[in-house]
Amino acid sequence: MAAPESGARRSGSTRRQFLLGGTVAGVGAAAAIGIDLALTPSITTVASPSAPLNGDEIVPFHGAHQAGIDTDAQAHGTFIALDLHDDVDRDQLRRLMRVLSDDAERLTQGRAALADSEPELALTPARLTVTFAFGPGFVSRAGGQAPAWLQPLPAFGVDQLRDEFNDGDLLLQIAADDPVTVAHATRMLLKDARSFADVRWTQQGFRRAYGSVAPGTTMRNLFGQVDGTTNPRPGTTHFDDVVWSSDGWLAGGTGMVVRRIHMNLDKWDKLDRPGREQSVGRSLTSGAPLTGTAEHDEPDFAAKTTIGFPVIPEFSHMRRARPDDETQRIFRRAYNYDERPIGTEVSDSGLIFVSFQADIDAQFTPIQRRLDELDLLNEWTTPIGSAVFAVPPGCSPGGYIGETLLA
Repeated sequence: MAAPESGARRSGSTRRQFLLGGTVAGVGAAAAIGIDLALTPSITTVASPSAPLNGDEIVPFHGAHQAGIDTDAQAHGTFIALDLHDDVDRDQLRRLMRVLSDDAERLTQGRAALADSEPELALTPARLTVTFAFGPGFVSRAGGQAPAWLQPLPAFGVDQLRDEFNDGDLLLQIAADDPVTVAHATRMLLKDARSFADVRWTQQGFRRAYGSVAPGTTMRNLFGQVDGTTNPRPGTTHFDDVVWSSDGWLAGGTGMVVRRIHMNLDKWDKLDRPGREQSVGRSLTSGAPLTGTAEHDEPDFAAKTTIGFPVIPEFSHMRRARPDDETQRIFRRAYNYDERPIGTEVSDSGLIFVSFQADIDAQFTPIQRRLDELDLLNEWTTPIGSAVFAVPPGCSPGGYIGETLLA
């Protein structure tokens, strides 16, 4: 990992040079301190309760990998894609990522952003993580070598993509167990970025609230299905092989796919329960494959019914998504979304599908091709957004996200 440009953490006055275009440089030390105090109001400390609070939980920001990938998924997630301004060059990208990394580190550790006008809202991190990812435009602007897979996915017949949910130069994945924490962090980071980029799209998602289900419980999407049963387990060699890249500036990082999938719940309501389970290939109650009794039982795709048909249909989602090639694995970290219905609709809902994998072309794309060719679940689901990003590795104290590309 490249060495930081300075061995010490940046001072408040240096940060003001970044944010104010160097106007602090000519100000005396006392005046600079006064500016910093004015922009960062004091925080009244409230006595800690006797019992620990969920909101006090902190996820470390620094490390070999960015947080928010192998972190247990939080209850709330916001995904924001930004388009860089035309005049932003490599030096400005470096400045942008320093500023964003500094405030992300502060916020995730329960401290106010440096120019936080609502510092009280930063005191409850609630496992806040901020994950940064680069699109093709960002890497090109930085003068770096992009991996071959860092490009829009191939066209799939099932897609009905809308431009307002596609692509982007820089992605911010902001997640926590408290929606106020997510909203505040989002606002602080967008304030940092607005001189460099504009918002292209925003997607907000959710899972079960913290404490609603036991840790490690597989999430359910709004069809009622378990979603992510076959995920590799973080901390294992299998997970490392599936997720982390070992190439160049991306070593310790990964590839990220974000797909917005609309789910027609009104149409799904008309399908009986056996039909739903056949289309998925799993029991809706337990999540078990139709040939098993527990969620994590290995499916028996060769098993036949008494009249000779496969117990798990060839057209089922599980069969089509389950590769015979062990190298075609991904790590899913999805969120549900539920927007305001219009007219006679009961819901406008779906899935913010998020997957991490070292090589998108080799791991994700073959799976999606099989789903595109024959997946009965396509009858009730429609991808309406698609974006691909490279997630750089983490950083050490004093460093910043993206320094392996920009330093």
